[in-house]
Amino acid sequence: MSLLPVVESETAAHPLYSVIWLHGLGADGNDFAPIVPELVSPDWPAIRFVFPHAPMRAVTINNGMTMRAWYDIYGFDLVAQQDEVGMRESIAQVEALIAREQERGVPSERILLAGFSQGGAIALAAGLRHPKKLAGIIALSTYLPMAGLLAAERNAINGNVPIFWGHGTFDPVVILQRGVDSRIALEALGYKVDWHTYPMPHSVCPDEIADLRRWIGERVR
Repeated sequence: MSLLPVVESETAAHPLYSVIWLHGLGADGNDFAPIVPELVSPDWPAIRFVFPHAPMRAVTINNGMTMRAWYDIYGFDLVAQQDEVGMRESIAQVEALIAREQERGVPSERILLAGFSQGGAIALAAGLRHPKKLAGIIALSTYLPMAGLLAAERNAINGNVPIFWGHGTFDPVVILQRGVDSRIALEALGYKVDWHTYPMPHSVCPDEIADLRRWIGERVR
């Protein structure tokens, strides 16, 4: 498998931590790259941010248009019919990116997976199945994909992985209840979710960035 193309940003030379950040449907790796300066603190250790571009694929809900997507979406009900093949392909691509960070000297326990919307779904799916301990998972405006398979497929090594979840109360794309249901499903399996809601649509907001900055700061010391 060839590695996905990425946009990278390092806060200083010789990074000790890595954040692999997955964009949402139709965006690309440049989408969240501008967030780095306001997200990081100058007293943190050096961090490499990796923003991969999802593959181009036809997306059913968008009239079959080809765009960057981590998996196909068949309809507005995100859980009724899921593109499991596409999801598993993207999980494998995330695994390859994690492996490259390890090859570049960042151990898995210093790697965070982050994602927005579709990217957040893959961050959760990949992170909870990953066979080595991760530093954390950041799930923004998203939901838990393949939820019914997680109990059988999850890896116990990440049973206590920290999870930050931010969701907009006015989200018309991934409705708040879908996020709540996902949190309940994770908590039923013993995961601890640091849950935050914000009065926003399908987006990010300054308060969320501030909360996320504090949360990351507790994990990169």
